[in-house]
Amino acid sequence: MKTAVVILNWNTRDFLGKFLPPLLDSMPEGAEVIVADSASDDGSRELLASRFPQVRTILLDQNYGFTGGYNRAFEAVCAMEGGEEMEYFVLINSDIEVSKGWLEPLVSWMDTHKDCAACAPKLHSYFEKDSFEYAGAAGGHLDRFGYPFCRGRVMKKVEKDCGQYDSPSDVFWATGACLMVRRSAYSGIGGLDARFFAHMEEIDLCWRLQLEGWRICVVPESLVWHVGGGTLPNDSPWKLKLNFRNNLLMLQNNLALTYSLEEIRELTPDKAASKAIRRAASTIRFRMLLDGMSALVYLLTGKKACFKAVWEAHREFRAMGRKPQEEQVREYASTHRTIAIPALYPGWIVSESLLRGDGIFEHLRKRI
Repeated sequence: MKTAVVILNWNTRDFLGKFLPPLLDSMPEGAEVIVADSASDDGSRELLASRFPQVRTILLDQNYGFTGGYNRAFEAVCAMEGGEEMEYFVLINSDIEVSKGWLEPLVSWMDTHKDCAACAPKLHSYFEKDSFEYAGAAGGHLDRFGYPFCRGRVMKKVEKDCGQYDSPSDVFWATGACLMVRRSAYSGIGGLDARFFAHMEEIDLCWRLQLEGWRICVVPESLVWHVGGGTLPNDSPWKLKLNFRNNLLMLQNNLALTYSLEEIRELTPDKAASKAIRRAASTIRFRMLLDGMSALVYLLTGKKACFKAVWEAHREFRAMGRKPQEEQVREYASTHRTIAIPALYPGWIVSESLLRGDGIFEHLRKRI
């Protein structure tokens, strides 16, 4: 088994029944579909046993979220018969529709680009087949304050796919809805950050991989369609909380190390680490201020649950956060000084999107 395609399922029985058959039909030689079930109670396990007995399953004892579930699934696949041969680990949502031939371009890309840790297909909407989908579109970027956006999706604006992103490209992050990761890279950085539970975890993973010198790519020859909101609806206050909280955890994980790669060009390791930590703390404080402004808008527009979600996100971040240590940052900068600095978008995508309207996509294509 060279490629393990793993669905992490939690109470999405209907999606399994609909999308698992074409996924199974699409598997080339050397690839296998495996389902890891997070203690579903909606009949998912019974469906797998009765309708798909040929599919190997990993039965988790509880819902560990996207992060904990996939980390456990990775360990279980590695321990399976044939798992020692696995080179590529594919995370794929149960609400993804695939066609024959979607997997081969990803495998080929990874085979021929040994410096690439992770790659993804273009992500289209299941409901509007020729339009990009919010969760990943044609690959993602991150602005200077940690706001994610995609080629083909900025804020709530989504483009139709007219071939404008049909060349393979390096990106800052690739969607966790359908993500191929090199086994050695995934294990090398310890997998997903389990604290996140769900949301933003793939951006954090891709950022940490880049900090170790890996590339992240989109391979547009591969295309899948995503329903979206299969496990958590888009208007869920809990989902909002996870996004705000995890964004701050992601910045804390990666900003100081990223800044240290800039500062080490001009400063000694001690001074570079100290300045990088100060810069990171300042950026996070400003991002929290911007979050507070968002929370105020929620409150003034009567969305009290959303206001509470932002407040709880900040409270949990303070409890869960791990501030970077100067010794750690100094050691990293000293040993990784030749690594390319992960390319954060230098602007603020929120203001640029508001000012430029639908012209934001053309603007970004000229800058990225």
